[in-house]
Amino acid sequence: MMSGRVASCWILVAMVVVLSTAPAGGDTAEKGVTYDGRSLIIDGQRKLLFSGSIHYPRSTPEMWPSLIKKTKEGGIDVIQTYVFWNLHEPKLGQYDFSGRNDLVKFIKEIRSQGLYVCLRIGPFVEAEWNYGGLPFWLRDVPGMVYRTDNEPFKFHMQRFTSKIVNLMKSEGLYASQGGPIILSQIENEYGNVEAAFHEKGASYVKWAAQMAVGLQTGVPWIMCKQPDAPDPVINTCNGMRCGETFPGPNSPNKPKMWTEDWTSFYQFYGGTPYIRSAEDIAFHAALFIAKNGSYINYYMYHGGTNFGRTSSSYFITGYYDQAPLDEYGLLRQPKYGHLKELHAAIKSSANPLLQGKQTILSLGPMQQAYVFEDENSGCVAFLVNNDARKAIQIQFRNNAYSLLPKSIGILQNCKNLIYETAKVNVAKNMRVTTPVQVFNVPDKWEVFRESIPTFSDTPLKTNALLEHTNLTKDKTDYLWYTLRFESSSPCANPSLYIESLGHVVHVFVNHALAGSGHGSRNITVVKLQVPVSLINGQNNISILSGMVGLPDSGAYMERKSYGLTKAQISCGGTNAIDLSGSQWGYLLGLVGDKVKLHQWANLKSVKRSTNDAGLIKNCPLAWYKTMFDEPNGDGPVGLNMGSMGKGEVWVNGESIGRYWVSFLTPAGHPSQSIYHIPRAFLKPSGNLLVVFEEEGGDPLGISLNTISVIGSNKAQSQLS
Repeated sequence: MMSGRVASCWILVAMVVVLSTAPAGGDTAEKGVTYDGRSLIIDGQRKLLFSGSIHYPRSTPEMWPSLIKKTKEGGIDVIQTYVFWNLHEPKLGQYDFSGRNDLVKFIKEIRSQGLYVCLRIGPFVEAEWNYGGLPFWLRDVPGMVYRTDNEPFKFHMQRFTSKIVNLMKSEGLYASQGGPIILSQIENEYGNVEAAFHEKGASYVKWAAQMAVGLQTGVPWIMCKQPDAPDPVINTCNGMRCGETFPGPNSPNKPKMWTEDWTSFYQFYGGTPYIRSAEDIAFHAALFIAKNGSYINYYMYHGGTNFGRTSSSYFITGYYDQAPLDEYGLLRQPKYGHLKELHAAIKSSANPLLQGKQTILSLGPMQQAYVFEDENSGCVAFLVNNDARKAIQIQFRNNAYSLLPKSIGILQNCKNLIYETAKVNVAKNMRVTTPVQVFNVPDKWEVFRESIPTFSDTPLKTNALLEHTNLTKDKTDYLWYTLRFESSSPCANPSLYIESLGHVVHVFVNHALAGSGHGSRNITVVKLQVPVSLINGQNNISILSGMVGLPDSGAYMERKSYGLTKAQISCGGTNAIDLSGSQWGYLLGLVGDKVKLHQWANLKSVKRSTNDAGLIKNCPLAWYKTMFDEPNGDGPVGLNMGSMGKGEVWVNGESIGRYWVSFLTPAGHPSQSIYHIPRAFLKPSGNLLVVFEEEGGDPLGISLNTISVIGSNKAQSQLS
């Protein structure tokens, strides 16, 4: 009986195995990327590739080298990223490729470390990113309908796609030019919405494929979740179990590819976190390879941070924190190490996998063997136990092998068990948050309170409730709805009822907060009824409508509406007075936004006051400012906002994202309490911290923390 213990020497040897052999009839001098029904072929060499998603704007340029290095050390060959249209063209014809948006710099760093790139241009990307990456100005283009056979959309989509392709060509970054980009993607999961557009959906798919191929990048194009991807575009799978769910490419001449193997799942405010085990990821990755897969991309390998207002509706600021590299870029064990061993085990048998003939054997009611064998390349077998309840002993080629429940064993030379997906040999580590400063001294804080506008303060007035984003153009989360209500007769127990398609509402009557409400990812209409205190004569009603990102998916996104849709006052539950058709006044954004309170130059542009501990707590619509020094060391830094409610945070003028600590999960915990401050945002001393608090919280409970991990080895905090 062969031992079930992983042969660690094979793992080490595998790390230096060259994973490419010439295909039949292949010319090793041939440059560029082609493919056949088995795999991608790069410079005439077959490739079995593991890829990892890292999105350049979700980290800082200072973090990129370390992230890429750790990814490579994890056995990854390709880094996959989206291109974010609304970052690069925030205004029509005005482009930004600076700082975190420096796509060329990111790809050149990948090239310098010897990895390939899969560039998912989209330019619709979804990605839990604000508006799916589409710039909001598109909505105002006459006749615009997104992602269908619509001339205005196709014009701008082709213009931006060509802009990115030409930028890559000008820098020599395609593999056909000797660069690292081996794949490009057009569109993204369009199969989810294609039917909604009827015949125009199918014609759009054909147009998008023809447009992309016509750009002549010299590398293949892919479409994910697109069964009808036209030749020569390759259709690929997204999901957690593509070895079980993917019927395969739509042509025998296309390789079997998995563009999104979800390493965990996104998280939204109020939602239950999803934790995917290392064993489950390894099982399904191994199964995909056993079923002739030749490309697997982990989505995400490092998720990073949704800085600023970049997250889509209700999504938290941390992105895929449960990935092999966590939000801060620290190793998440055992996920990182277990997958690293899987990659090494599979690569050690790359030659028979790519060159051998596949045979499938039944070894029991829930057990199979996938065997790849070639007289020149050798043999490798994947023994599969699909029984999730019990371990089993399998007989294969006169040897017995014990497999754990729901597990795959990899036999090098069809004999030596060098890896088992359910047997984890890597010790689990734990992330540690260490407070280094608590901002609990009242005199160190300054506070500025937003004024509550009234109808007379508003520059725009109309006898209708207007749609939120038609006014804000997504330049701010906030829009004030105001009106004057004349109360001339006694009203017993008056209450105000409102309905909103926005995400958050705060109701003020005569400058006093009357109540607040919010929706969720599953509740799209906010319904709020609050008791109000009315005075005889004129009453000022001011309602702040707030958004927490725009949607990232769905058909006809350009038609979606937000903001107040109904308002009425009732007395004692009867005699409701409809206010919807009254004259409303509108004011965009907040005073603090307009004077840019989060920036150094504007600190004195409004009157601030220092308050004692009692006065600065529980203030809705308040801006807080203090100073701090950078913690010692070079490890990650996080801000614990657990004492606050909802708002946004800036450090030295850089937004580290929205926070919403008060929106609890079903288990009663904040969806996210710690918010990442990249070291690149900090200087040794005199760092400016600005917090906008929407609901009311206690800034004296905010703390600055260093982040590290501990486990079988000493704590690591390696990423700046």
